[in-house]
Amino acid sequence: MKYKKRRQPERGTSAVPFPEEIRHLAEVASRLDTALKAAEGRVGLADEHYMDTKRYMVENRGEIDPHEMFQNELALKQLDQKGAFAVNVREKLARLKASPYFARIDFQYEEGEDAEKYYIGPASFNDNNELLICDWRAPVASMFYDCEVGPAGYEAPSGKIEGRLTRKRQFKIKDGKMEYALESSVNIQDDVLQRELSHTSDEKMKSIIATIQKEQNKIIRNEKAGTMIIQGVAGSGKTSIALHRIAFLLYRFKDHLSASDIRILSPNRVFGDYISNVLPELGEEPIYEISFEDIAEEQLEGKFRFEKEKDPLETEDERWAERARLKSSLAFKGQMDAYLKSLPEMAFAPEDYGFGRFKAEAAWIKNMFESDSGLPFKKRLKCMAETIHERFEADNIRGEELPRPGAILKSLNAMLRVKNTFSLYKDFYRQAGLSHMLVLPEKKTFEWADVYPYLYFKRAFEGLRENKSIRHLVVDEMQDYTPVQYAVINSIYSCPKTILGDFGQCVNPNNQNTLDDMRRLYSGAEYVALNKSYRSTCEIIQFAGKIQPVSALEPVERHGEPPEVIRCSSQREMLEKLVDEIRAFEKSGWASLGIILKTNRETRAFYDLLSEKHSVHLITPESRKFKNGVSVTSIQMAKGLEFDAVLIPDADSRHYSSAYERSLLYVACTRAMHSLTLLYSGEISPLLNLP
Repeated sequence: MKYKKRRQPERGTSAVPFPEEIRHLAEVASRLDTALKAAEGRVGLADEHYMDTKRYMVENRGEIDPHEMFQNELALKQLDQKGAFAVNVREKLARLKASPYFARIDFQYEEGEDAEKYYIGPASFNDNNELLICDWRAPVASMFYDCEVGPAGYEAPSGKIEGRLTRKRQFKIKDGKMEYALESSVNIQDDVLQRELSHTSDEKMKSIIATIQKEQNKIIRNEKAGTMIIQGVAGSGKTSIALHRIAFLLYRFKDHLSASDIRILSPNRVFGDYISNVLPELGEEPIYEISFEDIAEEQLEGKFRFEKEKDPLETEDERWAERARLKSSLAFKGQMDAYLKSLPEMAFAPEDYGFGRFKAEAAWIKNMFESDSGLPFKKRLKCMAETIHERFEADNIRGEELPRPGAILKSLNAMLRVKNTFSLYKDFYRQAGLSHMLVLPEKKTFEWADVYPYLYFKRAFEGLRENKSIRHLVVDEMQDYTPVQYAVINSIYSCPKTILGDFGQCVNPNNQNTLDDMRRLYSGAEYVALNKSYRSTCEIIQFAGKIQPVSALEPVERHGEPPEVIRCSSQREMLEKLVDEIRAFEKSGWASLGIILKTNRETRAFYDLLSEKHSVHLITPESRKFKNGVSVTSIQMAKGLEFDAVLIPDADSRHYSSAYERSLLYVACTRAMHSLTLLYSGEISPLLNLP
């Protein structure tokens, strides 16, 4: 058994932290206490004023005139806003009291002058016009991440500031107590990083502000990129970096951007729950999640339904798989674009439109239709109807009766040879010789693979409901989505985007999208690669690299026990060994153990076997929460998650043999932070490449 009692590594810690830092922490804690008490007083006062106003309105409802009632309602709204602000300040101060800062830098602006001290923490704290804690997102704080002691500088709104870093320290403060302090050296962040990576896992993803690396800081503080694509290897922290980038943008553009202006396209509810604490931990409001299913339901407007996406590992219908593969490719989008390009000539047959002595010639109508090529057909016709009505009005010097725009639009609609989006969508398949590729499981019900291609046609014919209120969109697990899906969300959300994922972790064999396709779809985007992996020990990364080599992957130098492959004589023995491993884990002090199965169906069956005698959590597509302890889940649902230890049953040739299954096994192995065990009976998987 590999599960040993957890011990923190001892790496250059100051046994007795610097005395001046102990005194400084005590002073900051005292001033935070004073500020916190004042904030609590303001919250109480705001509540009292709110209740007094509310009580007055209730007790005097019959006697208050409408004007006074309006003024009181306005006062209530203002008091509510004031109270909410006071609560936010109180919560920020409470968070700071527990861990006020994690670093100190001393920066000398001019030669011969005393250096300015900056203590860097999760949020700023000013007291009596004295900056006691500097927000990690402030321009000056960037030097902690980017510079060593010596010549240094940072980009300020006024331009580049040059000077010299004379000191750099890092701290760990927990529950108001200083656990360690490290003096400046080239490896200061390496020491702290090793400590943090050696910890057990958490139920929620945590902020990484104390261990942000230089290359990560560059991405986080990039405020000029419109759309950014982050290709990050397993364990590179890409999701965390994207969330910290959002926190930075909210800080940098706080007067123009708020959490309500941002959405996260999340792969599933469990993952959404897992990452939900990062932004609140950084003092920002949580951001709402949406899914591709949510978007589809809104855009279909109840006119069509759809089947949920099937698990390709549990579906043996090869014709269904062929349809899904076709519709996930960039080439398929190209076919649709070619069809839609020729559509105006085919779908619209302009005729003369007349009303009494007023007339709009067919050639003029045709010219109008073609000049509005950026608009969907239906919206073009509406604009044309209004233009024709305006022209008739301009010519109506006798004040004669004219047709309303709605009546003109009705006549223009009659000139369309295609009456609705679905008939257009069917015609595309017919003309492409692909009629067999459009299958409706039920009346007005699409297969999932047809939903976004249909919406792509709706975009051209009727138009989609655009969401202009969203000003930044985060798309996680980019490798799971198709070019057509991206084309549709680009139409709905025209805002900048942060798109991230790893094309080395594809778990859908029918998805033909590639990283090169993404670069073509977003030709103007800024592309960055994250190749350093922080999650797993070197031994786990090396083991996973034999399954699926990733030449660019660079593990952080952190060592542990080598992964273990256990042969079992039967399924029964494998289950017994699995139970032994669970018992050893329960005594180990580790926080999380993931038992990862190939499919959701196998996951449920395994859970039923284990849950009779053991406390285990089931994670399926229907789940909403991630918890510590023992979790039974599928590879599909484990993506993005991490566990202290991972057990992979059925690591045999029947489950893992093909090129696609190589990717699955790689994903499963790279969920492990500290310990990895594979069990099998029968013939071992040839993908393991064991001697």
